[in-house]
Amino acid sequence: MAKIIKPSLQVEKIRQTWQEIYENNESEALEKLLRILRDFTQKHDIYQDLPDWHRDVVLYSLYVDLFSENFPKLTSRLDYFETLGINCLWLLPILDSPMRDGGFDIRQYDGVRRDLLGLSEDATEEEVRQVFQTFLDEAHKRNIRVIFDVALNHTSDEHRWFQEAKSNPESPYRDYYIWSKTTEKYKDARLLFKGMEDSNWEKLGDEYYFHRFYAFQPDLNYRNPEVTIQMCRNFLHWLRQGVDGFRLDAIPFLWKEEGTDCENLPKTHSLIKLIRAVVESVRPSTLLLAEACQPPHEVVRYFGDEDECHAAYHFPLMPQIFKALAKQVKHPIINILKPENTPKIPDSCQWFIFLRNHDELTLEMVSDEDRKLLNEYYLKDPRWGFRIDEGISARLANLMDEDPQFIGLAFSIMFTMGGTPIIYYGDEFGKLNDEGFYEEMSQQTGYEDTRFFGRGKIKWDETEHELKFADSYTSRVFRGVQKQIHVRNQYSAFGRGKIEWIDVQDDNDQVRDEILAYYLTYENEKLCILQNLSRKDVIVKLPFWYASSWDGTDLMYLKLHWHTSDNCIIMPPRSFYWFDMNK
Repeated sequence: MAKIIKPSLQVEKIRQTWQEIYENNESEALEKLLRILRDFTQKHDIYQDLPDWHRDVVLYSLYVDLFSENFPKLTSRLDYFETLGINCLWLLPILDSPMRDGGFDIRQYDGVRRDLLGLSEDATEEEVRQVFQTFLDEAHKRNIRVIFDVALNHTSDEHRWFQEAKSNPESPYRDYYIWSKTTEKYKDARLLFKGMEDSNWEKLGDEYYFHRFYAFQPDLNYRNPEVTIQMCRNFLHWLRQGVDGFRLDAIPFLWKEEGTDCENLPKTHSLIKLIRAVVESVRPSTLLLAEACQPPHEVVRYFGDEDECHAAYHFPLMPQIFKALAKQVKHPIINILKPENTPKIPDSCQWFIFLRNHDELTLEMVSDEDRKLLNEYYLKDPRWGFRIDEGISARLANLMDEDPQFIGLAFSIMFTMGGTPIIYYGDEFGKLNDEGFYEEMSQQTGYEDTRFFGRGKIKWDETEHELKFADSYTSRVFRGVQKQIHVRNQYSAFGRGKIEWIDVQDDNDQVRDEILAYYLTYENEKLCILQNLSRKDVIVKLPFWYASSWDGTDLMYLKLHWHTSDNCIIMPPRSFYWFDMNK
């Protein structure tokens, strides 16, 4: 990464978006924000990266404590990520928190949790800062970027702002949150945590405060410009240390308006535009990743005119991948990616694709028919149910029957869908649900949150022992995923390519719907992907010509099984092949 000349402040963009949010009010607050930015850019040099680096990486998401206990130990495991082929780490919540919601209940925005630092209680602030700085520097030496979560919508009820607000109704921090004498306000806002909370309002003294998630996570009041300024300060703090980007948690809910469902409102988008203008004034290559569990036509709005988020999760694709695997047909995946279901996005933006993330196999945005089908196929233990049939809390390996071939097929689909893939920690070697962690956290938090099944610590002694044996379940899963990543890193088409679907025929010229096949093209690269979703052998005609000198293997050196019919192969159950059409 090369140092660059300081970028110019996007003053006009900041003024414009501020006007959209606060109209003709709060001009003094705006000038305060601009002064903060001017002072920052004058004092600090910030390192720059390629502006669209996020389109070519494989993300690996992890909880620092569950993966390796603390940052010094995570630093010592950076070679593991290099070996696997990972080039971007997404650190699940690391900011100071009482950890009642996995760290999404933030107690302090400009500090890492002390238990992640491996330091004594009497460590100095400089020692605290240096631990995370060392990790960042060592990751960057290996060309591994680092992003982490920032929950913008709410804080912990232990945050200093809320402590001040609840102890003194006259405190200026009272207006950092949303209060009401009754629970009648924002009645159209849906209850997100059905089965765990029965209201969006929580009584405190003579008033109620508003929350969209757990009651211990009061929502912030962005009508107060000081909240916006403080949040911008927090981003600047981490950019100074060298963080490469931020996952913006729960952003559809930032702005509230009476008479609306309080989701995806215009001023929410203006807030995101403002944040982007602020961070780009300091480091234009900063990634902003939208966590917006919404239909694609709503999610694409968070790209704005290439002036909001750079990337967003394709939430609806994930359950359709699982549906296609359950039904053993390609149509669910192709249908969800049609333009009427997945609108075109700006060229500089990207879909982030995942099989599992830190939560559940979400079924919130599928039809009742699909929800029934997916629950019947994948809910193998009723305890995995989340939010009254709206999710399944299980690890990928549990969902894939602990079958390395099935797991490999799922990864093949994710790695070749033309977006940026995300690996959830441990999935690369087939980590299973953690019963003990679920019991421990349920007792600790008082919430029987089934998402705890999919978390849990990595038992490195056991894992590393199993990885030594080529035929072990752990090793077979790991080597298969590693091979796919290393091939993927050699071709830009995997992250940037255009998909062209292929109807693959068998030796009787019949289209086989069990075969998910497509070309990926980008500039002078053209790849062909063949994937058998079924649990049986399928005879298929290769959709391309091959030279007589071809050795009959694909990019992963998998040997093809030839059929007696001309140009036909036998695809074993759940097999997959990747081909370079230019070789």
